Amino acid sequence: MSNSAWRRGPGAGSVPSSVDNALRLLELIGEQQTLRVSEAAALLGVAPSTAHRLLSALRGRGFVLQDKPNGVYRPGPVLNEIGLAAIGRIDLRSVAHPILRELSEQTQETVSLTLLEGRDVRFVDCVESPRSVRVGDRTGVVMPAHCTAAGKAILAALPPFELERRYRDRSLTGRTPHSITAWERLEAELRLIRRHGYALNEEEGEEGICAVAVAVRDLTDAPLASIAVVLPAARTVKADARTDFVPLLQRAVKTVQGLLRAQLQPASRSSSEKVSAT
Repeated sequence: MSNSAWRRGPGAGSVPSSVDNALRLLELIGEQQTLRVSEAAALLGVAPSTAHRLLSALRGRGFVLQDKPNGVYRPGPVLNEIGLAAIGRIDLRSVAHPILRELSEQTQETVSLTLLEGRDVRFVDCVESPRSVRVGDRTGVVMPAHCTAAGKAILAALPPFELERRYRDRSLTGRTPHSITAWERLEAELRLIRRHGYALNEEEGEEGICAVAVAVRDLTDAPLASIAVVLPAARTVKADARTDFVPLLQRAVKTVQGLLRAQLQPASRSSSEKVSAT
């Protein structure tokens, strides 16, 4: 759909409204991921002052964010939440569960699927290890994100401004003597996770339990969830014991992402076709 078609609106010759332009800006932000005031003004065919006013209003509601004054605008947390709602309609658990089961069979350990909720993570699905000594099913359990491998994997994949929004006070509550309670230490660990592509948990959420996790990303590469292999600390005698699971874990995550994207892309194309037809 051309910009002129958008500006005409549903009735021939109609004058563009602020609502029309705001919706168009959201569409542009979603497509391009970054947008300057001058670009917005040109694409909408309005004065820069009008584009700035609209973007400021969207920023105030959390639809867009700005890294610094006069900087580019990016998708905000509200848009991410709308994206998560779309994922929710697909039912992430139904898509991921067969993959969790396969990963548990391969590793012989408990495997979990986790979502981020504010500063916490919620375990939404789990397949228990077949071993007699194992970590039990924690579906429904909520824990501080920074105390779990699953949570740290998601936190490390968040944009800096989103991490800042969640932890403005830098306050971290510990659950065990091994928990990270200093912000500087968490930042250092998140940098390592970004570098290596996986997160580890050293009895930080519960004593006697360790884990390794990888983030599951959506169509825009934003973290959607995480998958973790969870096991008793007694089976991690070697310092690198859990890293043996990383290739299997990364393969499982890649499979889940592929299945999700296959379901999301047709819906996205259908939506675009409807907009183009108006």
